[in-house]
Amino acid sequence: MGKIILTGDRPTGKLHLGHYIGSLHRRVQLQNAGDYDRMFIFMADVQALTDNADNPEKIRQNIIEVALDYLSAGLDPAKCTLYIQSCIPELAELTTYLMNLVSVSRVQRNPTVKTEIKMRNFEANIPLGFFCYPVSQAADIAAFKATTVPAGEDQSPMIELTRELVNRFNSTYAPVLVEPDIMLPENATARRLPGTDGKEKMSKSLGNCIYLSDDRDTVWTKVKSMYTDPTHLNVSDPGHVEGNAVFTYLDAFSTDDDFAEFWPEFHNLDELKAAYTAGGIGDMKCKKMLNSVLDKLLSPIRARRHEFEQDIPEIYNILRKGSEAAREAAAQTMDEVRRAMRINYFDDAELIRQQSERFKQ
Repeated sequence: MGKIILTGDRPTGKLHLGHYIGSLHRRVQLQNAGDYDRMFIFMADVQALTDNADNPEKIRQNIIEVALDYLSAGLDPAKCTLYIQSCIPELAELTTYLMNLVSVSRVQRNPTVKTEIKMRNFEANIPLGFFCYPVSQAADIAAFKATTVPAGEDQSPMIELTRELVNRFNSTYAPVLVEPDIMLPENATARRLPGTDGKEKMSKSLGNCIYLSDDRDTVWTKVKSMYTDPTHLNVSDPGHVEGNAVFTYLDAFSTDDDFAEFWPEFHNLDELKAAYTAGGIGDMKCKKMLNSVLDKLLSPIRARRHEFEQDIPEIYNILRKGSEAAREAAAQTMDEVRRAMRINYFDDAELIRQQSERFKQ
């Protein structure tokens, strides 16, 4: 069995820095390292529809946005398979089978589900599709026999449930599916990048995102408005870096080389933190440093995106070919799943022979 990566995103909007530092940058690194036999990256449109069922046009329009973000960030369709979830009907079939192996109470205990139900105000009226999406996510992973899932820390409960379902299937029927492991971001700060407003998580719905496709002026406007330290009223005041979104972002994105290039007064971020904590460093100077770091990161991404935007039909062609390749892989797994469950009626020559003999008697 090979080493297989699977990961993806909901196409509900353009991708932001939280996506980039949480998993997208790592995907590009893994793709280029060549240590995995296959890499599947998908747009989870079926999952996105669980809380956007009345607005499918939102998903339809954002498929291309996410695809452009993938390609401009450096994902290469020659090295990884990019596909659309709804184009793989085998995933829905596997979801149905896995639903029989988990209880309602087990899904209810999932802390990620609890958080998202509250965030979407679904407490009184939860759509069944949304409630069951952790099982659908398990099917997404299991159908491709993924061994590794690069994801943020908030997805750990989902991977745990996937492992449980895979183990339950294998012990109930036959050892067909593979238990995956989560691959968390290497930078601990990046595991849950806060929003520009300092809230716990960067989120499209909260409007606190910096998008990969934002132009230079837009990024600077957002950085200028970022949450810092409310007690740091004067430059001379001692500052606090804990909970300060500007320093959290510098933790996630800045390097010593960036300081040499943009703020040579300091050799590294630790020196800046010490000076800020002691007092004498203004918030705007820190924001200008962060803006320079982000502009250095985003400028080549913006340039590549502009190039890809010139041939949109080719982007759809890439997704079509990737979806065809992904469906072929999922179909192979489902052949094994049906055989393990003994529901491959027409392919089971021994079953047909036995039934023939039984009715001849």
